[in-house]
Amino acid sequence: MSDAINPNRTASCPFHDNTGSPPSTSDGCPINHRAADFDPFEDAYQQDPPEYVRWAREQQPVFYSPKLGYWVVTRFDDIKAIFRDNMTFSPSIALEKITPTGPEANEVLASYGYAMSRTLVNEDEPAHMPRRRALMEPFTPEALERHKPMVRRLVRQYVDRFINDGKADLVDQILWEVPLTVALHFLGVPEEDMDTLRKYSIAHTVNTWGRPKPEEQVEVAQAVGKFWRFAGNVLEKMRSNPNGHGWMQYGIRKQKELPEVVTDSYLHSMMMAGIVAAHETTANATANALKLLLQHPQAWRDICDDPRLIPNAVEECLRHNGSIAAWRRLATRDVTISGVEIPAGSKLLIVTSSANRDERQFAGADLFDIRRENASDHLTFGYGSHQCMGKNLARMEMQIFLEAFTRRLPHMRLAEQRFSYVPNTSFRGPEHLLIEWDPALNPERNDLSVLRPRTAVRIGEPSAHAISRPVVVTSVIYAGADIVRVKLASRDGRPLPRWTPGSHIDVECGDTGISRQYSLCGNPAEAETFEIAVLKEHDSRGGSVWLHDAVKPGALLHIRGPRNHFRLDETAQRVVLIAGGIGITPISAMARRAKELGIDYEVHFSGRTRASMVLLDELSALHGDRLRVYVSDEDTRNDFSALRVDDATQVYACGPANMLDALEQIATNWPDNTLKIEHFVSSIGTRDPDREHAFDVELKDSGLVVTVAADQTLLAALRQANVDVQSDCEEGLCGSCEVRVLAGEVDHRDVVLTKTERQSNTRMMACCSRAQGTRLTLEL
Repeated sequence: MSDAINPNRTASCPFHDNTGSPPSTSDGCPINHRAADFDPFEDAYQQDPPEYVRWAREQQPVFYSPKLGYWVVTRFDDIKAIFRDNMTFSPSIALEKITPTGPEANEVLASYGYAMSRTLVNEDEPAHMPRRRALMEPFTPEALERHKPMVRRLVRQYVDRFINDGKADLVDQILWEVPLTVALHFLGVPEEDMDTLRKYSIAHTVNTWGRPKPEEQVEVAQAVGKFWRFAGNVLEKMRSNPNGHGWMQYGIRKQKELPEVVTDSYLHSMMMAGIVAAHETTANATANALKLLLQHPQAWRDICDDPRLIPNAVEECLRHNGSIAAWRRLATRDVTISGVEIPAGSKLLIVTSSANRDERQFAGADLFDIRRENASDHLTFGYGSHQCMGKNLARMEMQIFLEAFTRRLPHMRLAEQRFSYVPNTSFRGPEHLLIEWDPALNPERNDLSVLRPRTAVRIGEPSAHAISRPVVVTSVIYAGADIVRVKLASRDGRPLPRWTPGSHIDVECGDTGISRQYSLCGNPAEAETFEIAVLKEHDSRGGSVWLHDAVKPGALLHIRGPRNHFRLDETAQRVVLIAGGIGITPISAMARRAKELGIDYEVHFSGRTRASMVLLDELSALHGDRLRVYVSDEDTRNDFSALRVDDATQVYACGPANMLDALEQIATNWPDNTLKIEHFVSSIGTRDPDREHAFDVELKDSGLVVTVAADQTLLAALRQANVDVQSDCEEGLCGSCEVRVLAGEVDHRDVVLTKTERQSNTRMMACCSRAQGTRLTLEL
């Protein structure tokens, strides 16, 4: 493969349409009819980019577009790999004009001294990362906290202007203005210059990503030139007072410390690019989100009823209908993507909005689900070393917008309209968003408390803790020996999410502030209800006691999940299922499934007394002599050493710690990866920070090195560095914070990974595990 860019080499097209005479590019390259017709400036692309390229995502994930002169990439894994490798796929053309400017417009730009240089978005290494590191601090979650009161105040003031009108164009009346004002405040622009900069910002977007007609180019160039000149004047004003809170003032201070990294031309270019990046993408993203939520009334009602869902709703909106449709890259060497040979020097349009609807990454990708657990895997903010620095500022603004509208206008609805978009390849949002409502129903007319925010705004990737759903308790049956069986159904009668044997749900225990995990023990085929069985632990932390004492039929609970980190291998030839006490709950569902599949299986169930062994009668009826029962007060015990375990056997176990410890000892004589365990508790709480040591973590994809302090978890350090990592239990039990390890030895402290998985040293749980040495390298 060639490592040099050959600008004279022609990009060839590998696709042929065998159904007829194929159209051709100017150099005679035969291509598919759909590829020949691909035009991102068409209304169909603007209305729904993922749908427009569905054919490619499903059939031809990489194709050449003769109209655009770009190779188009549409699948999640391919696009993430492109973001990950910024040496092979240079971002240098990310801000290149998609429509070349004519000579007259170029003369206008030159008359203003327009000299836009590289910025964080389109800069190659080795220049990019030193600047990114130098300018990162104002974007960290801690630094962004100070902006929340200002954003809340602005949103309230703008809503006040139209709250009693009964109708509004949200784009014109709030969504365009507030993000721009926030962007200017974040940059540190003086109040007296804000109105002028507002006027110019749209021209920069049209100039770079749009397709202005020849007669429009001169007018756009005039505005861009004025924008450039005025931005320079404002920057000089900032230099006279560099101690302010703005990002530009921060950059000016950094320039004194790192003059070769933060240069004058760089600051000038970032002044312009920063306004556009912080303004338009957030304005469009919020308009898209509100449009999407109002088109899905149940989702809108859900966040109105439970504002804790808003952070994850924001992520799902960014995934399903984000404001970034595509980015651009330049291949610096010959490379193959999805089996297609791409020559060095080729331009790539990577359709991130298509990646976000890829079924290979997102199950039911076209479905809009505000409780989707991996919604934040979306690529709307990019990935790796060029991931959007302002992502958490955008998330914060979107949450505040949604929180305000759900409080003050929960009854608003979309007015009849046809949505239009400014034609461009990359950024999209409706030009207008018309809504209407009955002012007489405004909640604040009867209750001024709705003006107060109801929830804290989360800065950063949302935690799975917030993805809850309301359920109603349909029955509570006391099964003896301090065990209660609870059945749950959706509040509105809709089917509950599908689940698989070994799954658990998290139950929020009323106002106690705690939540606990309970395995599902019913029949996965029954979509109407979930069932859990709960043992009352008298020395517990309160969850089981609350469920026993406070939960009655008709009660409304909030749950999360289901999730499954204890999954039955349905291809196994033989399974041995071992349960102790209440540990029978996941094992019972596994046994049912093994029987359905015709797997050779046996169930071993131990308990103190028969009265304490919940589900025993049902298990006996269903499994007959495949069920072996061991009862302590009958002097019968399971002899684990007598179990027949060979290479074709998988063993699943759940129960008390002493039982699991004994099994793990016996399992050292079994084939590797035979034993799978579900734990009730984790020992993470016994960690002594005084005995820990600090270590460094190199983030291979992001180009960062993060120090994890002795009294800090890896998860906390990553969040502090503005790196997204999903999480849930944060006790080493659930596995949701798993990260990939590329180098270094891990001190594993979770109860999720098997012995073999730990020995492979390729995965770790960020919430609890640490480095054995002084450095780890992660795929982040």
